[in-house]
Amino acid sequence: MRIFDVSVPIRDGMIVYDGDPAVRLARAQSMADGALCNVSELAFGVHTGTHIDAPLHFIDGAPGVDELPLDALIGACVVVDATAVEGDIDARALERLAMPGDAPRVLLKTRNSALWSRAQFSRDFAGLTRDAAALLVARGMRLVGIDYLSIAPPADPAPTHVELLRAGVVILEGLDLRDVAAGAYRLVCLPLRLAGADGAPARAVLIEE
Repeated sequence: MRIFDVSVPIRDGMIVYDGDPAVRLARAQSMADGALCNVSELAFGVHTGTHIDAPLHFIDGAPGVDELPLDALIGACVVVDATAVEGDIDARALERLAMPGDAPRVLLKTRNSALWSRAQFSRDFAGLTRDAAALLVARGMRLVGIDYLSIAPPADPAPTHVELLRAGVVILEGLDLRDVAAGAYRLVCLPLRLAGADGAPARAVLIEE
């Protein structure tokens, strides 16, 4: 059995989506300064790094992240190699991708993976278009993930999010799939239990058995 941590480390000053709160991680109490123990404090937005989008993110009055079903976040999944797709992934491009098996969770490994090596946020990332999202809903997907900070094209983020979230599909964003090959895995992804929040950071791992 091999375990792949596909989460992005949360660190001070890390890349965040344009307009999101900056990340501040600092030592509040330090043994070096005479404190009894080391205590750090963290300030960040709920869509920082590897994170889950709750329906509330794009649908006012919808469930928050603490209301998501845990069984959607744990179970069989496939990593699909979409690195050859130029531009956004629309329904036609999605149909051409090899999606083995019938796992109800899919993680899209795209050209976005290379963006994690940049020091600044980039809007030059591939997203999933609304018609591709509708196709995944029709196929009965329970969770869809991608390897940058948004599942949707940066020019028009709402339609894709609404299509998935309204259908109850969990969105997992900010994955680091650079060291993971396409294929079948078991996903374990648990977001922080933030009451009434529109999203939450998560630790996501893939298990290859």
